[in-house]
Amino acid sequence: MAAPQDVHVRICNQEIVKFDLEVKALIQDIRDCSGPLSALTELNTKVKEKFQHLRRRIQELEQSAKEQDKESEKQILLQEVENHKKQMLRKTTKESLAQTSSAITESLMGISRMMSQQVQQSEEAMQTLANSSRTILDANEEFKSMSGTIQLGRKLITKYNRRELTDKLLIFLALALFLATVLYIVKKRLFPFL
Repeated sequence: MAAPQDVHVRICNQEIVKFDLEVKALIQDIRDCSGPLSALTELNTKVKEKFQHLRRRIQELEQSAKEQDKESEKQILLQEVENHKKQMLRKTTKESLAQTSSAITESLMGISRMMSQQVQQSEEAMQTLANSSRTILDANEEFKSMSGTIQLGRKLITKYNRRELTDKLLIFLALALFLATVLYIVKKRLFPFL
């Protein structure tokens, strides 16, 4: 039958291995994460929690190793503790890399949002320019139409001015003919002998 201390050591070792695998899986999830910043932050928080659990279990294992009666078992457990600490140190480096990549991702997402806003503003400016161009083209077409109407009006006015001159000339000639006729009639009646 195993001593309670040996059982505790085995449980600590199993939990350390379990937390180690969970941390590796979470770090891989962080590497594969292409989603929003909130998902990356959540994964980062989970990694920190698992690291805290892992540190506690390693400390418990170290404490159990120090409490071992046999020197050989004590040395073996302390060697395991050192190995776990070294692995955790490498994982801590990975965690800091994950945090750095998280910060970089956040910066890139911010830049992406700013670029998206710039593109949207550019699209709005282009739309405004297109609308202004359409308005100018419509005004130009109206101006051409009005110009044609004005030219037609000018031609009509010139024609009416000529017609008025012709009418005045005809009226003058008709009046002159009438007066000549009246004079002729008056002359023949008053002075028949002339």
